[in-house]
Parts: sequence; structure tokens; C-alpha cells
Amino acid sequence: MRRASLYSNSPRSRAVVRPQAESPEKPVEAPRKRKWRNLYSAYERQLLFGAMVLLFLLSLSSHFRSEPAPQTMAPPAADPSPVATVFNAVQGAIVRIRTATDAPERDDPQRGSGSGVVIVNRGTILTSLHVVAGASRIRVMFADGLESEAKIVSRHPENDLAVLQAQTVPDDLAAASMRPKADLKPGDAVVAVGFPFGIGPSVTAGVVSGLKRQFRTTAGDNLSNLIQFDAAVNPGSSGGPLLNAAGEVVGIVTAMLDPGGGGFAGIGFAVPIETARGAAGSAPF
Repeated sequence: MRRASLYSNSPRSRAVVRPQAESPEKPVEAPRKRKWRNLYSAYERQLLFGAMVLLFLLSLSSHFRSEPAPQTMAPPAADPSPVATVFNAVQGAIVRIRTATDAPERDDPQRGSGSGVVIVNRGTILTSLHVVAGASRIRVMFADGLESEAKIVSRHPENDLAVLQAQTVPDDLAAASMRPKADLKPGDAVVAVGFPFGIGPSVTAGVVSGLKRQFRTTAGDNLSNLIQFDAAVNPGSSGGPLLNAAGEVVGIVTAMLDPGGGGFAGIGFAVPIETARGAAGSAPF
């Protein structure tokens, strides 16, 4: 008996598995470029140039921020004039002298006033004798405004010089620098400081006009070996210092030539410091 086949060799019985036809591949599309890339491609050179310019400007701004802003400099102050320098050197030693007498007419401030210069910081003052002669009361006013009674401690009528001592003095009273010997020559610059007509301290400048001059005062006294100068002086200037260009006292103003009675005529006289030194004594110098 014929057995039934377990497996059929019939073509019908075999399942032919045919591979499925692959679907045709779709073409791969290139990714679309973004718009900014398109712009970059179109303006590549311009953008690179702009970036370089921007970096350059940023570097400049950082540099100027690190540098301090330039400050506006004020113009330098002008140097003081030679005359101002001389006055500054002696200003603290100039004093105004006012006197009173028993005679009422001497109460005139122009007639009862003069000038002086401190030669020792304890209150020793050098002035002209005719400023304080006959005074019953002498008052001195220092540069800081302090006023004090003063008395005559030495008289030298032959040279019209007097030495005063103030009773009260400022704590920081300055003394003028004294030249041991004037050593002046005609044409040398000089400065006179005093209280003409009670106004001051007043400063005038000029030159030495001559040396070893003689002068006869209204009181009839003859003065000799005087310094002649042309810096303006007037009543009240007597007793003030005559200074050289270094601010040193080289003389004491004693008189002015007033032939017409109208005031200063361009000629003043001063006692040399050598003579004034002998009157005051050598110790203060």
C-alpha cells in the first residue's frame, strides 16, 4: 500500500517565497540653505570687512577708556616782580609811628606820623630822630595791626637817627635783614617803604642817584654822607627803610628835597646803614 507522502514535492505544495520588489528609492534632496547663509554667501566680503572695522573701533574705545582724561591745566602763576619780592621780604618789619606832644598843632596826623623798621625781634625799632623829637607820647603799629607804646632808648642828632623800644610786641615779630655795608653804586635799584601822609605801608622804587651827599634840614642841621635816590618819598616816609634788590636795609630815609613846598621833587636822602649801625650799636647786626 502506497504511503501518503508527508511532504509533497509538488510545485503547488511548495510555497515559493518571492522577494518583494523593493520600491524605487526616492532621490535624496539636498538640505535647503538657510536664508542667513544665503546672505552670508552674497555679502561675505562686506561682512568680514565690517567685523574688522568693529573690532578696531572696540580696541580704540577700550584704549581711551584706560587712559585718564586729560586735565585742563591752569596757566602758571606769574612770578612776582622784583619790587614785590623786596617788599615781601621786609613787610613784617615795617612799623608806623604816631606821636603826640603838648603842642596842639602836633596833633595833625601828617605832622605827628612817621615810619620805622624793626631791627631786633624784641621790638627794637630804628627811625629818624625828627619823627619822634619832642614827643610826649610815642605809639607804634606793627604789620599785624598790634599797637604799643614805645620809648626812645638812643638819640643821634648828628645823623638824625633814633632807636625805639616797644613795650608790647607780636609773638611772631619779624626783624629786617640789615646790610653790614651798603656797597651801593649810582644806578643801583632801591626800594623805599613807609607811611607817607600816614598812608601805607607804601612802596616806591627807583635808583641810587648819588652818594656822599650833604643836606641842610629845616631845623638848620647839616647832614652828610647821605645816599641820594629818586624813589618817591613824602612827609611820613621819614624813618622808613631804604632797601636794595635783595630786600636788605641799606639806609634809613631821612629827608626829601622840597624847594617849592609842593611835595617830592624827585630827590630823597637816606642815612647809610653803616652810620645807622653805629647809632643802634653793633649787637643787633
